[in-house]
Amino acid sequence: MPKDWLEWHDLYNTEAKLQQRLEIVREYISYSLDASPLGIIRVVSVCAGDGRDLLGTLENHPRAKDVHARLVELNPQLVERGRATIESLGLAKQIEFINGDATNSANYAGAVPADIVIVCGVFGNLADEAELNRLLRNLSFLSKQGAFVLWTRGHSNGIPYSETVRKFLRAAGFEEVNFKLTATGNMGVGIHRYIGENIAAPKEQQLFAFSGIPSKAR
Repeated sequence: MPKDWLEWHDLYNTEAKLQQRLEIVREYISYSLDASPLGIIRVVSVCAGDGRDLLGTLENHPRAKDVHARLVELNPQLVERGRATIESLGLAKQIEFINGDATNSANYAGAVPADIVIVCGVFGNLADEAELNRLLRNLSFLSKQGAFVLWTRGHSNGIPYSETVRKFLRAAGFEEVNFKLTATGNMGVGIHRYIGENIAAPKEQQLFAFSGIPSKAR
């Protein structure tokens, strides 16, 4: 397995399960953009990597100019890669890439509540179900009422971890819009809609604890 997150993201060039996951995520982002009302569409991406899911979608989407986004990622090399893509798309005035801790609620100030929240590659890097529930509860700070939330969760050792996520999302005030497994059968991708109430401030400063390492990423 790769030694760091930069190398892990390069696996998108060779691993079918990641390529298939990315294709579904982009499909759901496109759907969310199409379904959003006219005007500005606010997007936040948690642990955004190099932003290839959102930025790859915007490259050819007719509503790209409506998107105002904040992507938060701790790895500086991935951030620089993402910023270069933003410049190449001519979207630098609309999309900001924050090199910071995605678990800290302060890094989302002024960008939330959002219309679309992307939390891909996150749930498999939480310590346990209690931590998953903590993050899901805090999604109500990131999401406006009616917001689309896109997420991923891998399966391993025959355990369908995505089913736990779907169950917990329902309990946290999110309505399922769609869910798909990759063709490889070991990556789940979901899109939910937040039907709860907006909250002005997070329940806690740290939204979740990211405890995963690349060799255990799902």
